[in-house]
Amino acid sequence: MTDRADGSIRLERPEAMLFDMDGTLLQTETLLLEAHGRIFAALREEGLYEEPEPPVEALLGCLGMLLEDIWLKLMPTASETARRRADELLLQFELEELAAGKGMLYEGVAETLSELRARGIRLFVASNGLQPYVEAIVRHKGLEPLFDGLYTAGGRGTATKAELVRLLLEEHGVARAWMVGDRSSDVDAGKRNGLAVVGCDYADFGSSSELDGADVRIRRFGELLELLGE
Repeated sequence: MTDRADGSIRLERPEAMLFDMDGTLLQTETLLLEAHGRIFAALREEGLYEEPEPPVEALLGCLGMLLEDIWLKLMPTASETARRRADELLLQFELEELAAGKGMLYEGVAETLSELRARGIRLFVASNGLQPYVEAIVRHKGLEPLFDGLYTAGGRGTATKAELVRLLLEEHGVARAWMVGDRSSDVDAGKRNGLAVVGCDYADFGSSSELDGADVRIRRFGELLELLGE
């Protein structure tokens, strides 16, 4: 990492880039606004949850966390059965929404990923989400040919994103990469594995301190090409 004459930061060219999914590639709120209400309606209908429904903003604010931690925060008094059922319902409704064409990528994501691939950068997803969810997004949005691997906490059973990223790097022999994401877990995963961290500062959820420690922040996804400086 070096400073340019104009004061901006130049990161060393990576051989790979690792991307978070929610709030980085996908505008998750475009998928969850309807699914959120359906989850709690179903839980009530099944007699598993009777407390007031938490606002959807609370769910969006938890994105980036492991699912078990999300439900513990949103439904602290709920039973383990209710939280497990919430997992199942979330995945079911998200997959239904994606199959119906719902859920939007951030502006410039598809084009930028295609250009990065054309420039010889290997691309991966590293997400704390479920494997079928991430695979469905990539499939329905036509991104499958662009990625070398899709790594998820749900698929690998990892307790932290740092552990997930370590597995990815080891299994693909990657020595020099950028971690690109919008949450503190992305910053932590990158730093613990010796990677440069690009913080995505364009999602509408998460606190301003989420990206403390990132090497650089971007306000639009296409800025990755500018950072690459080629």
